[in-house]
Formats: sequence, structure tokens, C-alpha cells
Amino acid sequence: MINQGQFKQAHETCLAILKLAPRHADCHFLLGIIAANLGQMTKAIGLIDLATKLNNNNAEYFCFLAKCQSSVNRSQEAHSAMTRAIQISSGDALVNDTLGVVASRLGDHKLAITLFKKAISIRPDNASFYYNLAASQKFLGDFQQAEASYEKAISLQADYFQAHSALAELMQVTKENNHIERLLALKKRCQNNVNAQLHICHALAKEWECLGQYIPALETLQQCNAAKKQQLKYSIDTDQRLFSTLKSCFESWPNLTQLTGSSSKKPIFIVGMPRSGTTLVDRIISSHSDVISAGELQNFGVELKKLTLTRSRQVLDEETILAAKKIDFQQLAQRYLESTKPLSEQSPYFIDKMPLNFLYIGFIKKAFPQAKIIIMRRNAMDTCLSNFRTLFAVNFSYYNYSYDLMDTARYFGLFSELMDYWKSLFKEQLLEVVYEDLVEKPEEQIRRILDYCELSWQPACLNFQDNEQAVSTASSVQVRKPMNTDSIDRWKRYGNKLDELRDYLDSKHLL
Repeated sequence: MINQGQFKQAHETCLAILKLAPRHADCHFLLGIIAANLGQMTKAIGLIDLATKLNNNNAEYFCFLAKCQSSVNRSQEAHSAMTRAIQISSGDALVNDTLGVVASRLGDHKLAITLFKKAISIRPDNASFYYNLAASQKFLGDFQQAEASYEKAISLQADYFQAHSALAELMQVTKENNHIERLLALKKRCQNNVNAQLHICHALAKEWECLGQYIPALETLQQCNAAKKQQLKYSIDTDQRLFSTLKSCFESWPNLTQLTGSSSKKPIFIVGMPRSGTTLVDRIISSHSDVISAGELQNFGVELKKLTLTRSRQVLDEETILAAKKIDFQQLAQRYLESTKPLSEQSPYFIDKMPLNFLYIGFIKKAFPQAKIIIMRRNAMDTCLSNFRTLFAVNFSYYNYSYDLMDTARYFGLFSELMDYWKSLFKEQLLEVVYEDLVEKPEEQIRRILDYCELSWQPACLNFQDNEQAVSTASSVQVRKPMNTDSIDRWKRYGNKLDELRDYLDSKHLL
């Protein structure tokens, strides 16, 4: 019943069994799986945790407990459950694959690779296992192996659309070595599948760009992105209201500058528009011996949401912003730090480089008055174009603006206004870094960044490309290379196709 999505009937059957056998571990586990499928994660965790207490020798129970815990940022608990599942050991391929996904979420990609390979050894015909393996290989910089794993996934399942778009980001495309014919054939076959079109067209655009065919690449992106925007029914007005509520919240906040949160300096926040150089700065700072990167964490927003007790589905919305004025910010800081363990315990400082934390700067300063916050800025044309041509997480609504160039331009304007507002409030407590300055004068800017973070100079920060820490962002390929100017003025390659974007940004004094 669960496998067929008949959750109501499955739930009733489990309850009937529990009347006969209240301590039936598998029944509690299945009720947890039903709750997880319905998005009731807190309930799911409670039920599966009960199953582990009734039978503490079942790897599947601990495995799915870890999966649910990691999905709601309960990292330390997820790590414990994952460790227990691995100790018990399992010959089940899905259990090992799921544990690999949990390890990946927790930032341990080496362990994830071991687990994915174990799953493959049991079920070598499963395309998704190879796809997951490839992702962790890519994050660790093993691009050759990742490419081979993506190709294996495609050989097992030709219409594995996510594998095609991921592969295109890795490949060294040439006239002799490309997949354009394969992708065009797939594009024709999946015309009625918006998400499939999205992945295939982004792969096509990437390969055409590598061959210097910028106009066909842009037109392909415009076609698939427009279809996705229509499906989502997105309007920039939604984000306009969010940004306006943020500003009005802080403008009407009594004793705003009375910062009474945690005294911890442990977290370093790197924020900015996506594709503005946040990953580059993350790699630079995390090359320092006293710093570890925790990646793009959603933890701060999730913990703030929990404390507001708002019932809306969005992590950040107008209701949550207004309710946040009443929370205990010292408690928020403690819960945030706790949620980042065990990864954040490995070093004196850790980096949270979720770009969209720029929305939370005011709240971060209330929770961590002494925290370092670095704001990345990049040329408006390059930022907007890069957002438009990047395929972000399809189901993450905060990137919905990126399916339309002009929506992206308007969103960039909202971002710029909000950054100006935060700077007017917190002044020198924030550090603004311009991507182009960093690329053109790396040592000067890196010294400036380290001074702001109160970190000593270390030459390793200049040689960030040698940093072996995992990178699980859209820039995972680029930041493995030495500093270069390849991405500066990329927009000029598209001729007059970006005139409307340029005219709008110019009219708003954003260029």
C-alpha cells in the first residue's frame, strides 16, 4: 500500500495491527514512513525512533531515522543514527544508498562514496546509485570518476534527465566530444515534461556555450525557463512583499541596536546573490588552518522559523518575519550552533555560505552580535545572466525569480536595496567584497578578508584551488581552478540579446 501511495489505507492497517501487537516495531516504522511521505517529519522521527527502541538491531530503522533527521537539520542526531546503522551493517542496497545520501547531506562525501559503492556492488543495475555516487565524486573534485559515473547512470537509464545536466557541467566539450545530438533527441522525446526539458535544455545550452554558440544557448534557456516560470505561476510581487516586510520590520523595531544574543565568534557568514563569488570566498577562507566550511546551511532560517511557531509552509515569509521580533535571540544562537554539530566542532571557526542568508543579516546580528558577515557583490549583468543560466534546486522556491531574465534583474534590484539598508544599520560590522576586485587583486583582497575575520595571513588562502574540502554548490567545478578572469564580462558574448536587461539595470542605476 505504501509503495502504491495508498497512505490512508496503509495507516489504518498499521493501526489495526498495533491493536493486536502494540510493540510491533515494524508497524511503528511503517507509520513513520507514511508520516515522512506526507511531510510530517517531526511525527515520522518520533515513530521511527520508537521502532529503534523496540528493535535496536535493524539497520533500516536507523537508516531512515537518520534520513528524516537530516532533512530537518538535526545533524548531530542524524550522525548518531547513521553511525548506528553502519555498525549494524546491511546487505540491502537501498539502505546503503540512503545512508550515502545522509552522509552527503552531513558533508562527509568520502563516507558517502564508500556507501554508494557498496549499494552498487549489491545492485549494479540501479542508475540512481551511480548518479548519487557521481555527485559526491564531483563535490570532492574527482571529475573524471564523476563523469564516468554519470555516463553509467545514463547507460542504465537513457532518460535520467538530472544526470545529463550534471554531466554537462563537468565535461570538457569540444566539436569532437559532445552530446548535442543525444540531447536534441531527448529534448524531442520529453516535450511534455517541464522538468525534463529544463534539465536537457540546460545541458544543451552549456554544451553550445562551450562551442561558442551563445545565441542558440540563450534561446534554448529562454524556452525551457519560460515554461517552468509558467508552471510555477511566479510573480516578482511575492519577493517584493518579502523584502518590504523585512525593511519595515527593522525600521519599526525598538532598541534595534541592543544586540543581546550569543558572544560566539565561531560562525562566519558569506552571503550575496547566488553566483556572485560566495563559493570562491568560502574556499579562500576555509583554506585557513583555523576554519572549516560547513557548506550552504539552511539551519539559521530553519531554527528561526521553529522559534517563531508560525504555521506557514515557507521558511521565511511575512508572518515569520513579524513573529521573529519576539523570539529569544540567545536561544536562536544556541540552537543554530547545536544544529551545525558535529561538523562545526572540528575547527575554531566554521563558514556558513548560504547566499540567501543575506535576507537574515539583521536577525544574524541580533543572534550573533560579533559574527563576521561578508557580503559578495558582482557586476549586475554577469550576476543576472549567471543566475538565469544556472539550474538551481528545482523545488526550492527562493530561486523562482531565476527563470526569467527581467525577474532576475528586478530581484537584483531588491537585493541591492536591502544590502544598502543593512549597511546603513551595521556599517563597518559588515564587509563588502566585490568579485571583480578579488579576481583582479587577489592577495590584496584576501588580506583584507582575513583581517576582517581576525585571522592570521596564511599563503594557503592564496592557493585555495589546492583546498581538499568538499564543494557541493553550483561552483564546484570552477573553484577547483586557480583564480582567473574568465567569468568577467561574460554577458558581452551574447551580443544584443541582453539589451533589455542592460537598459533596465542602467535605468535603475545598478550598473
